[in-house]
Amino acid sequence: MIETGGDRGEVVLRVMPRLADINANGHIFGGWVLSQMDIAGGIVAHRLAQGPVATVAIESMKFITPILLGDIVSVYAREERRGRTSIAIRIDVVATRGIAQQQIELTSGVYTFVALDANHRPRPLPQEGAV
Repeated sequence: MIETGGDRGEVVLRVMPRLADINANGHIFGGWVLSQMDIAGGIVAHRLAQGPVATVAIESMKFITPILLGDIVSVYAREERRGRTSIAIRIDVVATRGIAQQQIELTSGVYTFVALDANHRPRPLPQEGAV
């Protein structure tokens, strides 16, 4: 069963950052969250492309609130648009924080992936609904 977050799409990853993921400000390093988003987006893009994909762009990235040690980080993803060989995935990251289990919007962005053939060249995406 796919767990959904309403308009956010499906929950693709749920992780808790470790002490090693903290930057000099005491927040979780931005590169850590970018990599989690890339992994989640890649999972969804791979499924929709029915094969290998490569990340080719990150657009409209916005960090809303810092991620703190102890946050449970949920990464949501959904298809935003598609072209002939590429697919844009909207990725939203939300923290569950503290005993009150407060839901906090952390960051959001759009990652673009290109479907790859056996020679690592762009290939057409399958028709929508063919998954």
